[in-house]
Amino acid sequence: MSPQQDSPKTALVEESDYDAIIVGAGFSGVYMAHRLRDDLGLSIKVIEKADDVGGTWYHNSYPGARCDSDSWLYCYSFSEEIREKWEWSERYPHQPEIQEYIRFSAEELDLIPDIEFNTAVTAASFDEGSNTWEIETDDGKTRTAQFFIPSVGNLSKPYIPDFDGLESFEGEWYHTSTWPNDGLDLSGKRVALIGTGSTGIQTMPQLAERGEELTVFQRTPNYAVPARNRQLDDGEWSYIKDNYDEIWEKAKSSDGGLGWEFHYETADDMSDEEIYDALNERWNEGGPLLKVFADALINKDTNEAVAEFIRSKIRDIIDDSELAEKLCPTDHPYAVKRPPLAYGGYYESYNRDDVQLVDINEDPIKEITPAGIRTAEGEHEFDIIVFATGFDAVTGTLESLNIEGRDGQNLADKWEAGPRTYLGIGTNGFPNMFMVTGPQSPSVLSNMTVAIEQHVEWTAECLEYMLDNGYELMEPTVDAEDEWVSHNEEVANQTLYPEAASWYRGDNIPGKETTFLIYPGGLTGYGDKIDEVAEKEYEGFRLIESGESATAD
Repeated sequence: MSPQQDSPKTALVEESDYDAIIVGAGFSGVYMAHRLRDDLGLSIKVIEKADDVGGTWYHNSYPGARCDSDSWLYCYSFSEEIREKWEWSERYPHQPEIQEYIRFSAEELDLIPDIEFNTAVTAASFDEGSNTWEIETDDGKTRTAQFFIPSVGNLSKPYIPDFDGLESFEGEWYHTSTWPNDGLDLSGKRVALIGTGSTGIQTMPQLAERGEELTVFQRTPNYAVPARNRQLDDGEWSYIKDNYDEIWEKAKSSDGGLGWEFHYETADDMSDEEIYDALNERWNEGGPLLKVFADALINKDTNEAVAEFIRSKIRDIIDDSELAEKLCPTDHPYAVKRPPLAYGGYYESYNRDDVQLVDINEDPIKEITPAGIRTAEGEHEFDIIVFATGFDAVTGTLESLNIEGRDGQNLADKWEAGPRTYLGIGTNGFPNMFMVTGPQSPSVLSNMTVAIEQHVEWTAECLEYMLDNGYELMEPTVDAEDEWVSHNEEVANQTLYPEAASWYRGDNIPGKETTFLIYPGGLTGYGDKIDEVAEKEYEGFRLIESGESATAD
């Protein structure tokens, strides 16, 4: 792989330290750095707060952390060299292997020297006098660049509920995204797990196996379906490599970025027995049941058929009928919250004598005490508390970077009533800031690596267009932004997503304005839109030539 090299591309702001500063060294930051440095010849710097690459996959090292996308598609497609040299060991890769893959890719691309580790961004501001971004970091330095590219991920700012007394707890407590890098010995420990979203479901069987006792505090039961993870043998890898181009083409031309072909259009015309058989086949195969019926997220009747099938499976697995009902979701449709896969026997673990469930709707948490957790019915003593309570998703990390655009406008203030973007890439008032998989783009409703490549490649081509045509600045117009925000909400309202309180809408964060944070129209429709914008010379963006006034439109 080629290192940074000379190129005819020349940034128009010559006095800046770099042409582009990228924040974050996960999948998106690594690929963006490669495209801008090696394909455009721009000078770049990647700023990363951790001591290694990986992004989300560096921080989320809790027991059981895995990806819910097939490994052969949860990776880069752009490099045949990386593709040929790397082989995944499992269908659904676990956290250490994913981080190892990102480091392997960064090393193959010779990007490590361009990444500044152990450095956190504390502020970013647009200087209207020089048309540059000034990026301040916790080492006291300020670096400048023409282009500012936050590649910080959608699930990067942990959320811990404001429980009274947490500071008094005399044991150890961890959020799953701040798990000790060298692991944690749970032997002989009484463990509390708060949260039963995707992360809680992944880690629960591991905590049950490793600890002395486990108590799970559940607010909302979830629809967990078995992953049926497996090792990949040489024959399967040979097939994948021989057909990789076709596999990737199918993935990139599908709404979810996984190349799914739905088994049926709808359940409306099927008998109960036919519906059960169709779902049971997928249950035994493993993976999301969304693959069975194409209309599961827009047709209430189809969705309820899927939901009731899962509830019937829960009742079959759980020995205690009363406990089974507590674990059966009834307050939201299937997959309108993130649909988790279960590894290691999630529901089966509740049959253990050393595992118990506390339904906090019936027995709410009152406070954290020095000895453990006090609920309405009494005190539970613990040695370790694990918070699987999720993230201030999609917007939280961006807002915490303390970003100021034109006229000193703060991004968090602008987004107080919900994010306002154009295509999830830019936002008015913040020239030359390009977000990777930002709010109101498909992001987490798709296979993230496909969404990331889509954004990175579009952004790189956009910057190349700017430099070739003498444009110094670029930002969305107010009208384009307004139309995209309205379109995002309109599409969301055509689905079943609004029928659940979820982090997709920011419902998990007290005081956060509720709005659908992700574009639910799929990767293909979204890809057609951003391609159309580019073909029309970046319609909806204001392009400003060198020397032209950059005042607001």
